[in-house]
Amino acid sequence: MRHSFLLNAGLLSLGLSLSLTLLPGCGSRSGTDSEKSTADSTATGGPATPAPVDTIKLKMEALRRDSLKADSIAKVNGQLPGAILPGHRIIAFYGNIRSKGMGILGREPKEQMFRKFEGVLKEWQAADPSIPVQAALHNVTITAQGTAGKDGKWRLMNSKATIEEVISWAREHKCILFLDVQPGHSTLEAELPKLEPYLKQPDIHLGIDPEFSLSTMPGVRPNQKIGTLDAKDVNFTVNFLARIVSENHLPPKVLTVHRFTRKMITNYKKIKLDPRVQIVMHMDGHGEPTLKKDSYHDYIQTEPVQYTGFKLFYEYDARPKPHHIMTPTEVLTQLTPKPLYIQYQ
Repeated sequence: MRHSFLLNAGLLSLGLSLSLTLLPGCGSRSGTDSEKSTADSTATGGPATPAPVDTIKLKMEALRRDSLKADSIAKVNGQLPGAILPGHRIIAFYGNIRSKGMGILGREPKEQMFRKFEGVLKEWQAADPSIPVQAALHNVTITAQGTAGKDGKWRLMNSKATIEEVISWAREHKCILFLDVQPGHSTLEAELPKLEPYLKQPDIHLGIDPEFSLSTMPGVRPNQKIGTLDAKDVNFTVNFLARIVSENHLPPKVLTVHRFTRKMITNYKKIKLDPRVQIVMHMDGHGEPTLKKDSYHDYIQTEPVQYTGFKLFYEYDARPKPHHIMTPTEVLTQLTPKPLYIQYQ
């Protein structure tokens, strides 16, 4: 890993302030018409016209200072307060609660699924008692579509009712929640702001899926080709989440980035870390164990960013026989580094 942090437990507020103090300028030039007009107006008791304030620039400067403060806290304490990683291993069930075809989340009836999930959590805790498991649901919330739609973007966002329902499922079962984005022919810049009201909540995190990011491939339908994101897209997402963390005094967000080919993420060395966002590069491919381990080595281990993840497929990993779904013990003993995010689809 490029960076390694220790856990500073407890869901505490970051206490990072965005208040600004505007100081009078100095060293300004004199003698322009506008300056003479202002001076004359002031001398005669008339109102002076205030100089325009670049509020965007001021806000960005505040966030920059906030980032420096976050960096200093992380350097002193090893991690920001409330960080989930690396002090926990996240175990997630993935899918969409309105679809039986996207994953275990939604495929089985709710209570049956959660009974299965309880068993999986116990297996992982038994396989590595040294680190507590953190249960998670990972709901594909903006989903690539087989038709273009009215705006031609090939994606559709879950309804407010669906999102609120999966939030209630997660909280009922003490899970954190990931909202996953498949942008289709749209962009992260256009789609992520739609999720901001939910991401302002401390137990809701984010996933982005390059496989279904096709804005650079005109005319290509989702599933025809594997999409791609660049480091600049990941950095945009990190900055987006970091701002939400700072403005709402939240613990760090976890960001999962799906990957199972080299071209899915380009220029990985340019991805910039921020202590307010914990990046998980997640090996998302299916198949027999040797293929999955090779993909993890080639695209996750040898191109490190921060933390690592690994996906297990209930349907695809076990076919054809005698292939099988890797057990927690197999994952932990056969992968380096040991992934801290495990997802079941």
